[in-house]
Amino acid sequence: MTCNSQDTRAPVRVRPEAAPILLVGMPGAGKSAIGRRLAARLGREFRDADQEIEAAAGQPITEIFARWGEAGFRDGERRVIARLIAEGPIVVATGGGAFADPATRALIRRSGAITVWLRCRLPTLLRRVAGRDHRPMFVGQDPEAVLKRLMAARHPCYAEADIVVDCMDDSPEVTTRRVAEAIAAWTPPQRLTVALADRSYPVLTGPGLIARAGSHLAPVLPSRRVAVITDSTVAGLHLPALREGLAEAGFTILTEIVLPPGESAKSFALLAEVAEGLLSAGVDRRSAVVALGGGVVGDLAGFAAAVTLRGLPFVQVPTTLLAQVDSSVGGKTGINTAQGKNLVGAFHQPRIVLADTGALATLPPRELRAGWAEVAKHGLLSGPLFEWCEAEGPAAVAGDAARLAVAVVESCRLKAEVVAADEREESAEGGRALLNLGHTFGHAIEAEFGFDGTLLHGEAVAVGLPLAARLSARLGHADPALAPRIEAHLAAVGLPARLSDLPRIPSAAALLARMKSDKKAREGRLRFVLLRAPGEAFTAEVAEADVEAVLAEAGAA
Repeated sequence: MTCNSQDTRAPVRVRPEAAPILLVGMPGAGKSAIGRRLAARLGREFRDADQEIEAAAGQPITEIFARWGEAGFRDGERRVIARLIAEGPIVVATGGGAFADPATRALIRRSGAITVWLRCRLPTLLRRVAGRDHRPMFVGQDPEAVLKRLMAARHPCYAEADIVVDCMDDSPEVTTRRVAEAIAAWTPPQRLTVALADRSYPVLTGPGLIARAGSHLAPVLPSRRVAVITDSTVAGLHLPALREGLAEAGFTILTEIVLPPGESAKSFALLAEVAEGLLSAGVDRRSAVVALGGGVVGDLAGFAAAVTLRGLPFVQVPTTLLAQVDSSVGGKTGINTAQGKNLVGAFHQPRIVLADTGALATLPPRELRAGWAEVAKHGLLSGPLFEWCEAEGPAAVAGDAARLAVAVVESCRLKAEVVAADEREESAEGGRALLNLGHTFGHAIEAEFGFDGTLLHGEAVAVGLPLAARLSARLGHADPALAPRIEAHLAAVGLPARLSDLPRIPSAAALLARMKSDKKAREGRLRFVLLRAPGEAFTAEVAEADVEAVLAEAGAA
């Protein structure tokens, strides 16, 4: 039996209180006993899938197996479970092999039902299955050997359940209470879809996603063999949880490549090192690269995945605000050169993005503030979102988890829509290029500081946003009051907003030279994202003299 199955279709959206609850787990886990009590506690109907199968077939399961074999039994079981799910908010105890069947598992996932794995230890199961000679798998077999074999095969499948409850030797009443509490406390992750012309992938946001990574990756990856790429800072914070989350679902980690932290890691030298590390670990075309970290890790790991074996499956697990709201979505990957930022790279879309908002609590305040620059950018592109940023930004940057979650979800929503419409930034009318608002200035400023950590990417973008507004006003497109408004918001969240806020003020000549080599320039002509107002952005070529004048007015040396 294998648990490998790809199913990228989004589940039906069902309110948790209206969703069926399916209990899954090994024979002896107590699914029927707990299910009856849980249904009574919640005021729902209870169904035992095995009993329903026997009633529908008019014969016991042993005879169904004998006559039709396991494949025939699973087919009938799947039809019965589909019928039960359609009844609405009931509680269903499934057979031990139901959720281990890929097609049945995919059916359940798409239905929007809530699945609960009742996870039991082997000694507990042995006591409970003693004398179960009515089950085909135990007839004439050693129960311990059967259970060990089934646990090895089925536990990785059960790990794809929404909720895991460890069942000890407590009474059924105590276990039922724990299951009910786990269901009440569970909140499904927010799910967005990046719908491209030839494929789509989900972006999941919410707390606890790293610890359950395997349950989310298994349905979308071609195998359960992965290579993890992270940096030394993130490894100490989140790698143990990722390891456990992957192991729970039966993943094998072929290698863990730990990079030095910081923008300087996005280099040819480290790209070569990562590619060699992947090949030395024995990756094949079905092995996935998992990027655990901020934008630097995601950009480098994604580029390595794009070029190794001419393309490996790729997963983004962003741990910084900047990566969660921006760089992890859209498939842009790359490294820096002496000439500028991200000038060598590829479009390589991830199979899934897991934005664990709980990871944001581990960020240093400066990193959190730097990420907010991209949220503010999305706000300016959206319009209404910028008004929300002005009202809620200071509290969010102070660490308010609920407001940060809104910022991540709404930023990902906007970016998913833009990327879906213009995946490779080919639109002549703006399209994906609009996401570069503030970045032509920002990248030039960042490059002037050498990617050594003196200035973070988000800090450079923060200074670039009001400069883009000043340029828009100079060209007669925007109200001159827009730039001071943007500066006021950025200052309110603790970000640099003016050239004078930087560690040193770069020269206009140096910044212009950087902009001319930026990948957004065309035949040496400068191209900018400009604003008419929040929610009204467009791209245009701009004369060098106008850019120079804006930099001079802003205090460039």
